[in-house]
Amino acid sequence: MLTEEIALGMRVRYPRTGTTGAVVRIEQVAGNQFAELDSTHLLYRTDQLIPAEQTNRSATTITEDAKEVIRREREFAGGSELQEALKNIDQSCEGGG
Repeated sequence: MLTEEIALGMRVRYPRTGTTGAVVRIEQVAGNQFAELDSTHLLYRTDQLIPAEQTNRSATTITEDAKEVIRREREFAGGSELQEALKNIDQSCEGGG
């Protein structure tokens, strides 16, 4: 990205690490232009930054009733599958070493 294209508040991405953030400060250091990102508060060379695409994806969350989860766990713990599995272990810990 051209250093002239960088502006305060612009969303950019540093492709080497995938770091994304908004430019909060532009600074000249030893002949190179750097931009500070709000996400890390670190300086990145502006010629290494690319514009970040805005995504409007919304995260979907699954919410379950706690009573339903407890009922399902109790049903599993009381079932024959768990009891059969417990019969086949010798209660030893073989962590190696």
